[in-house]
Amino acid sequence: MSERAGASPPSTALATVGGGCFWCTEAVFSELRGVLGVLPGYAGGSTANPTYEQVCGGRTGHAEVVQIQFDPAVLPYRDLLTIFMTTHDPTTKHRQGADVGAQYRSIILYHDDAQRATAEEVIRSLDAQKLWRGKIVTEVVPLSTFYPAEEYHRNYFARNPAQAYCQFVIVPKVAKLRKQYTDRLRTPHP
Repeated sequence: MSERAGASPPSTALATVGGGCFWCTEAVFSELRGVLGVLPGYAGGSTANPTYEQVCGGRTGHAEVVQIQFDPAVLPYRDLLTIFMTTHDPTTKHRQGADVGAQYRSIILYHDDAQRATAEEVIRSLDAQKLWRGKIVTEVVPLSTFYPAEEYHRNYFARNPAQAYCQFVIVPKVAKLRKQYTDRLRTPHP
């Protein structure tokens, strides 16, 4: 990547969140300006080096998550979390749509105390707005270890747009993002 003359390189930070299937979450965040990279993986459980099959089987305690490398000068962490919270259902415990199990829970894994405080404040603020019928049940826990998912999960939506799950589950989430956060998109969409 080339930089403009005189421009300073972007600052970078990491965020780790899970809101159901990581294919969906990765697709949503890949669209945003200020996001430098999105890596699907597993976190929040106790099994070292879990596999997709173990996580999906509910035997690890891990959630499907994404680790987002972002430029906080372009996409502040508070805004990133607000987008995260409003592009999935944070009020359902251990499920997102037809995906059921603790591996699909809504979770924010903070990297430091400032991220923890911001996550708690965003949740309080959104709960007070009563955007959903139920109360937000998103877990806010420290990140201990992030395990990258297997290679075939990376850029899943971009590589498999015609796959049925992508068409019926991911496309509506991306469409919602594009409608609700037009000003935050990397490139404009009709």
